[in-house]
Amino acid sequence: MTPPSPAPRNRTLRLTDAERSCYRQRLLQLHQSASVTELLNRTVCQDLFDLLPWLPSQWVDLLILDPPYNLTKRFRHHLTRRQSLAQYQDWVLSWLTPLSHTLKPTASIYLCGDWQSSPALYAAAAEHFTIRNRITWEREKGRGARKNWKNNAEDIWFCTQSADYYFDADAVRVMRRVTAPYTDDQGNPKDWHHTPRGKFRLTAPSNLWTDITIPFWSMPENTEHPTQKPEKLIAKLILASTPPGAIVLDPFLGSGTTSVVAKKLDRQFVGIELDEYYACLAEKRLEHATSDRRIQGYGDRIFWERNSQPTDSSSRKQPYSPDSVAPRSSLKE
Repeated sequence: MTPPSPAPRNRTLRLTDAERSCYRQRLLQLHQSASVTELLNRTVCQDLFDLLPWLPSQWVDLLILDPPYNLTKRFRHHLTRRQSLAQYQDWVLSWLTPLSHTLKPTASIYLCGDWQSSPALYAAAAEHFTIRNRITWEREKGRGARKNWKNNAEDIWFCTQSADYYFDADAVRVMRRVTAPYTDDQGNPKDWHHTPRGKFRLTAPSNLWTDITIPFWSMPENTEHPTQKPEKLIAKLILASTPPGAIVLDPFLGSGTTSVVAKKLDRQFVGIELDEYYACLAEKRLEHATSDRRIQGYGDRIFWERNSQPTDSSSRKQPYSPDSVAPRSSLKE
């Protein structure tokens, strides 16, 4: 039976058999030690545990980890099952320990999880890294429950290899709409600015993110992957913790978000994914990123609050830049 055609506005990215056959040729597999040059800007389709012995040492600037959470869940042909928290922690350490050897001394690490897996992730990360913060981000979606609170947030543990690490807070400021626009004694805006879309202020990045939109069917970044992370979320991690040209590694690549965002932001990347369909989907997204570098919710080097439409250099309208109003260093909070 032929599946129904998607709705006209459904922009979910899928693969045809012909595309999958084509993109399959681009995937990398390792059966011996590889150099950094061989790995750069490639998608490796392989079991992580088979791959770990062949990875070079001390070459990664940023490690983004979005492993399967401690849930019973199917990812196409692969099924994960809930374990005890202690068992899950042991599983995390089984790949985190060898991955730690790929990191430069100045590297940063972001480790994603939900509220149930988060204690195990914290304990495993604490064995190898300095834990600097916990980011909590609002998923915006979630099913209501009759006898519990709606599960509507996830955690990201921010860690570093050492006290010497890169962090650019100015690169991840958020433009928020002003609801109480205070003025000084002369009636001038106080820490906010008039824009073509209203009154906004550029705010310092915090560890509570409420401006993220989960990919859905009308967004061009959306895929059929069941736990896809938003490009905007990954962009914050990459911009905060790497300079241009740095190397980003994602060993649980899924449909390719980390690699795609790294490419759009002029970073180098290596993505590792077990499932061939998702790895091919990542290659398709990387191909699209060559001509379309937009990231929804991010424009003019500014992150905009949810449902605020940013302008960017590809827009037909004249882009608004807060730098034309006041230098970044003078924008407070």
